[in-house]
Amino acid sequence: MTVRRLSVYFRCLAQLEEDGVRTISSQELAARFHLNSAQVRKDLAYFGEFGIRGIGYDTANLRAEIQRILGLDREWRVVLVGFGNLGSALFHYRGFARQGFRIAAIVDDDPAKVGRAVNGLAILALAELPRVVKSQAIQIGVVAVPAEAAQAVADRLVAAGVRAILNFAPSRVKVPKDVRLQNVDLSIELENLSFHLGQAPR
Repeated sequence: MTVRRLSVYFRCLAQLEEDGVRTISSQELAARFHLNSAQVRKDLAYFGEFGIRGIGYDTANLRAEIQRILGLDREWRVVLVGFGNLGSALFHYRGFARQGFRIAAIVDDDPAKVGRAVNGLAILALAELPRVVKSQAIQIGVVAVPAEAAQAVADRLVAAGVRAILNFAPSRVKVPKDVRLQNVDLSIELENLSFHLGQAPR
């Protein structure tokens, strides 16, 4: 949870830099972005001493430190598996590249899509996965395939040497303990909202 909150702080600090704010206290940071100032101080103290008592945090320096802690000070090469509606939307989302995540390869098992170029990147056959992971030094795999294919795709990514997987398929997959897995199930998020709306007085 601390790492998740660091991502939030990173975005807040980027916004402050854009707004020309050079220094900020934990109280001001918390008030502006609806955070908890004590939690902000505790989270940051876990990684070192970044502020100056009585002055606060240097916005640019703190953002750079959190960027380093999150590993966003380097480029991460990503393979996208599945180029349906969701895969296409993920590929065209520019936010990934701004944060240092570059989709270096697209893989799909649909013969009608294989060979097609998307923004100069050719869609490759699923059988090409081991070769492309090695040749492109890819460490992250994004799974955007139907639920029934998700586990097989995750197995292929692991076998190819991918160290982290972001799974958008509406299906839980299993990976070895040394592979980091994050599941993003949009249906579950909508069901959560549906529950809370259903509990609200009418």
